[in-house]
Amino acid sequence: MTDSILSKAATMEIPINSNGDSRTAEDDSLEQDLQQVMVSGPNLNETSIVSGGYGGAAEGIIPTSSIKDIRSKSRGITPSHSAASRIANQPGHYPAPSMHHSNSNPMMSEEATRGVAVEKFDSVKKWSINTYKCTKQMFSERFGRGTKTVDLELEAQIDVLRETKLKYERILRLARELTNHFYNMVQTQQALGDTFADLSQKSPELQDEFGYNAETQRLLCKNGETLLGAINFFVSSINTLVNKTMEDTLMTIKMYENARLEFDAYRTDLEELSAGPRDAAAMVRIEMAQQQYQIHKDKYERLRSDVTIKLKFLEENKVKVMHKQLLLFHNAISAYFAGNQQQLEQTLRQFNVKLKPPGSDKPSWLEEQ
Repeated sequence: MTDSILSKAATMEIPINSNGDSRTAEDDSLEQDLQQVMVSGPNLNETSIVSGGYGGAAEGIIPTSSIKDIRSKSRGITPSHSAASRIANQPGHYPAPSMHHSNSNPMMSEEATRGVAVEKFDSVKKWSINTYKCTKQMFSERFGRGTKTVDLELEAQIDVLRETKLKYERILRLARELTNHFYNMVQTQQALGDTFADLSQKSPELQDEFGYNAETQRLLCKNGETLLGAINFFVSSINTLVNKTMEDTLMTIKMYENARLEFDAYRTDLEELSAGPRDAAAMVRIEMAQQQYQIHKDKYERLRSDVTIKLKFLEENKVKVMHKQLLLFHNAISAYFAGNQQQLEQTLRQFNVKLKPPGSDKPSWLEEQ
């Protein structure tokens, strides 16, 4: 009887929580300190420990709230709803973001990748069909089995342009050769004049003869540099006309010729389908061929109009440029070989040719460092 009373008394002295776990004063103080830290400190629910460094897999992320629950379970403590509500109501506390949408990203990425692949496949398919039709049309024209759309007037203008470009390229090549040869001659005259001037100082008996020869070579060298400026301006203008203006027109002509080949290829395809049977499937193919034919016909006519306009402007520009450059070249050459220095300088001023000052080709002392 006494033992039973003692056991009941001992049992009453041990506090029991709602889960049936024993609690001590140390546990109560620990829980109070923990609640105080969570209220006053940062939100631990938003903190995570990543194993394996930055960028690790999702399996390597351990939320600290899980660590807290594990410790509580190991000690037999389950956080009460009232404590959780108090923590949630504290200022600065934010709930962890929901991750229910993470499974939709791979599906969206897969759909986007599939859409890009389908688009690329369609592009390659269209390119292959177009290449096949154009190649077939090209061989048919070459072996005389296919018909070709020809604009006789435009084709004649294109042939003239190509012949003109070849001739102007020859003028450009010869003018550059003249520039190189004349530059070497001017350098030789300058060296010869320096040598005459040096001998004039060292040969008293021939001082006058060496002196006026040195002055003559220096004058020729100065006039030669002026003429070189005119020839370089002539070469630069011809180079722009040939390799930029004419080349741009020829690129448009190349696009026009490709469009003409595509137009004839789809025209031939439409004619072959129209000559065949007229069942339901054939009518669908004929309608699609008609659409493609109209698209390439519009493209062909647009580029033909562009070529016609560019050829007209090119001819006007060529006449204007060559009129100026041929006058410059003639007047400068004539003035130089006539020994008329004033007329040579006046010619360059007339055509707004700016000469480089002597020694401008040499690098500065800063560039040599």
